[in-house]
Amino acid sequence: MSSKELDNLVGAGLLKREPGDQSEFDALVRSGQTRLTDARQPTLAPESQFDLAYNAAHAFALAALRWHGYRPNNRRYEHTLGLQPQVWRVLDKCHRARNLAEYEGAFAVDQQLLTDLMAATEVVYAAIEKMGPVARRGR
Repeated sequence: MSSKELDNLVGAGLLKREPGDQSEFDALVRSGQTRLTDARQPTLAPESQFDLAYNAAHAFALAALRWHGYRPNNRRYEHTLGLQPQVWRVLDKCHRARNLAEYEGAFAVDQQLLTDLMAATEVVYAAIEKMGPVARRGR
């Protein structure tokens, strides 16, 4: 994947270049795996599943960004895995829902949004699993 979009975000001050680190990448992937495994538990409250799945997707997306040699100044990751725009739209919608819950206490889990979030997180996870070691990436 070309890093043109990511470099544009550096120019806009939204990202900064920083060499990837294998141990950081691995820790982020493990964090995402743990949260995704927990989010799959049907006995959890939908709010808990949502929170876990959202944070798993965030960890995976951050791992991908770090793999490419960037560190975020915000949560924009859509150019890191080459995924379809609808995946990132779901994650963006979930980010807004999470912010409402965190900052305004307004949160009622929409089952369809939770289903879409789980599916998007699985897509992000599958893409992460296909990435090679950070050490192979020259930046």
